[in-house]
Amino acid sequence: MRKRATNKTLLIGGVAALVVLGGGGLYFATQGGGSSSSAAEGQAGAEGEEDGHAEGEAGHADEAEREGFVELTAAQIQAAGIAVVSVSRGGGAETRLSGRVEPMVDARASVAASVGGRVERVLVAPGQSVRVGQPLVALVSGDAASLRAEADAAQAAYVAAEQAHGRDEELADQGVIARREAEVSHAEALSAQANARAARARASAAGAPNAAGRLSVTSPISGVVTSVQAGPGGFVAQGGVVAEVTNPQRVELVFNAPPTLASEVRVGATMRVTSPSGEFDAVVTGVAAGAALDSGATVIRARPSGATLPPAGSAVTGAVVTGQAVAGGLTVPSEAVQTVDGNTVVFVQVEGGFQATPVLAGRQASGRTEILRGLTGDERIAGTNAFLLKAELAKGEAEHGH
Repeated sequence: MRKRATNKTLLIGGVAALVVLGGGGLYFATQGGGSSSSAAEGQAGAEGEEDGHAEGEAGHADEAEREGFVELTAAQIQAAGIAVVSVSRGGGAETRLSGRVEPMVDARASVAASVGGRVERVLVAPGQSVRVGQPLVALVSGDAASLRAEADAAQAAYVAAEQAHGRDEELADQGVIARREAEVSHAEALSAQANARAARARASAAGAPNAAGRLSVTSPISGVVTSVQAGPGGFVAQGGVVAEVTNPQRVELVFNAPPTLASEVRVGATMRVTSPSGEFDAVVTGVAAGAALDSGATVIRARPSGATLPPAGSAVTGAVVTGQAVAGGLTVPSEAVQTVDGNTVVFVQVEGGFQATPVLAGRQASGRTEILRGLTGDERIAGTNAFLLKAELAKGEAEHGH
């Protein structure tokens, strides 16, 4: 019996061991499956994050590509007080003109000698930059020496006359001579002073020569020397050109227009100009009827609005508004027209916000501006407080630049 009990005990112990081992195996199997599931979930999560990152980068790329776009919700538009209005019908005509970039009238100088003389030195060369008053050529002139001598003699005569007047005043106070003689000497001193002043002015106009007749011909403007027409040892006659100077920074737009356009274009009108460097807005600064004597054409001058002109001589074309009314033209509130990076734009409402759209603006009247190009008439645009969109666009560009 005792042996059976022992055997039964061993049997129960073995069964218990099998249960424990089986439970442990199930436990480890369960845990192993959980680890594999967690690893799979982690991998899937990582892949999801990568996909989200890729989608985020794609979204940023799409946003960067939408240049001039300002993202605003309907609530933000209302909170900012931005009025969304329709484009109205009615406007003016557009005339296209051809022209060139030319130096301004005061940007070119033909520098001439005030007196005739021999060229002693040439101090500049073509292509060299010069400033106002910088010497270009050194001359030696007999006429200039005579002018300087006359100025010195006139000054000496004035000093002598002034001293004589002083002595006559003392003698008149002592009663030695009559007061009338002192007054005459005073008049002679004033006359000598005037003669000395005139002689100095003549010498200064001749280039302020020294006693030997040496003087410098100087540039009246700042710019670049385009040509030199004198050489050392040569002779320059009075009024002869020695050099030419041009300021390349002072340029303007010059257009030739039909004579009938002189009465239709006004100073201050807006133009849309196309140049080799791109398109930009310009403002009319002058209209001269018959200025081109050979053809009788009207000359229209304009300056750019916030843009840099190409070099002088570049060909350009411009579109200007005439006074004729055109059916089907477009107008918008003047406050809707903004300037961004030198371009005239209006903010057209699109899905998710507003898009800055370049336009050609025409005449202005009663708070409205003609739109000659850039809109179809079916758009909805920002009217009141449109400048807030311009500010927001500039802020976004600044942040994108950082």
